[in-house]
Amino acid sequence: MLLVLDVGNTNTVLGVFAKSSGTRYDQLIANWRVTTLRAQTVDEYGVLFRNLFSMQGLEPKEIHGIIVSSVVPPLDSTLRRVCERYFHQKPLFVEPGIKTGMPVLYENPAEVGADRIVNGVAAFEKYGGPCIVVDFGTATTFDCVTAKGEYQGGVICPGIGISADALFSRTARLQRVDIRKPARIIGTTTVGSLQSGLYYGYLGLVDGVLERLLSEMGKDVRVIATGGLASLLGSGSKYIQQVDEFLTLEGLRILWERNAVPEAEKSSKRGAGKSR
Repeated sequence: MLLVLDVGNTNTVLGVFAKSSGTRYDQLIANWRVTTLRAQTVDEYGVLFRNLFSMQGLEPKEIHGIIVSSVVPPLDSTLRRVCERYFHQKPLFVEPGIKTGMPVLYENPAEVGADRIVNGVAAFEKYGGPCIVVDFGTATTFDCVTAKGEYQGGVICPGIGISADALFSRTARLQRVDIRKPARIIGTTTVGSLQSGLYYGYLGLVDGVLERLLSEMGKDVRVIATGGLASLLGSGSKYIQQVDEFLTLEGLRILWERNAVPEAEKSSKRGAGKSR
């Protein structure tokens, strides 16, 4: 089995892929979303991951590969040790030097977040190009991929959660509310008015950015949404055509396959080492 980890500023998403047939990890058999805690120790993360596995009836010893996409550098060394201590695997990190199969047209390719490359690779593999991926995370990112499969660039906006936190922290009399689509746009209560403003206000931001991106890229562009609030906001957008909840996990699986050493080659290297 293959373990994939997408480490974000707010949440970490884990997925386990198995081989349904042949040699490819093509079946997502388990996934979890947990809070990203920078102060957690190696053992605390190890216990958490093992407990998640136990609840699904999975064994850590069945993991034969791990790939990690992280935008939280202080956690990288911790997660590396978790993988080595609790899964006995050296993890592959999505970082400069990894084989992606996707040219990056950024002025400085090293500036592009690992999750954005992963999303671009997955979207082009699954839906073709040109395409735009809207990822609703701590920040909302719009990632543009050309018809040739090149990562062109994109847009970064504050996420809807950040926008809501700013509103509530700066207003003494406004209470926190769940972010959801209200029954009607005209709120007749403070809660309703807040939900309407957050939902439709943010939806206007998303569609406004997409409208300008599409005018620059052309109309024949596939728009895919992913991330924690993709289902909520994607269903209300004029331009989002597809909501793919597990796009980032799929991208990690694809990158693992492009970088993993085949088992036959591993066996041959082990055999050569013993012969010497």
